[in-house]
Amino acid sequence: MILKFQSLGHEISHLPLINIEGLKYESQNYSEFKGVIFTSVNAIKFLDIKNIDKRLKCFCVGNATEKKARSVGFQNVFAAEGNVNNLKELILQNFNSSEGKLLYVSGEMISSNLDSELISHGYTTERVINYRTNPIEKYDEDFIKKLKLKMPEITYVYSQNSAINFLKMIKNYQLETLWMNTNLMCIGEKTSSILNEIKWKKIFLFNPGEEEFLLYKI
Repeated sequence: MILKFQSLGHEISHLPLINIEGLKYESQNYSEFKGVIFTSVNAIKFLDIKNIDKRLKCFCVGNATEKKARSVGFQNVFAAEGNVNNLKELILQNFNSSEGKLLYVSGEMISSNLDSELISHGYTTERVINYRTNPIEKYDEDFIKKLKLKMPEITYVYSQNSAINFLKMIKNYQLETLWMNTNLMCIGEKTSSILNEIKWKKIFLFNPGEEEFLLYKI
């Protein structure tokens, strides 16, 4: 996305807010499952997939996760439009509870209890937690100085965890009053709600893949 925006003539800054840590998890008998659910690229990255039948129905939260799933060999892949509610509906429409067990692979922190919701619909679902997100504690002081001198017109935030740590960074460096001319772009309402206490020019919600389209809405 950075390269795409640069090719359009935009000046881009990138501020990592979290890092990802793989976790040890209990080994599963993958032959018991008839479908697998991934809510992020990291869920696939940190899963030992060599013993999983790649012909299983594979449900992904969005296009990036779908591409990762296909790249590691999954053949029967369904992709939602970038949020967990759409993913749940996709599963309900394309996987019957009578088909068998679902394996749900996710990070430690989730925005929605997808496994519980599926269970309430009569599905047998087992969750595996194979990674966590950790906040970045220290930022490049030169980056912060440049940011104060030239605030961005648009800021994209891609997760609740990123929003939480972005807010901490803003407060730690006393940047609260500098965003009045910045448009905030967030994945989902839960992500944007974390940053509501900051005064933004406008707040937009988007799904992955819509970033370029949003440029023409402001």
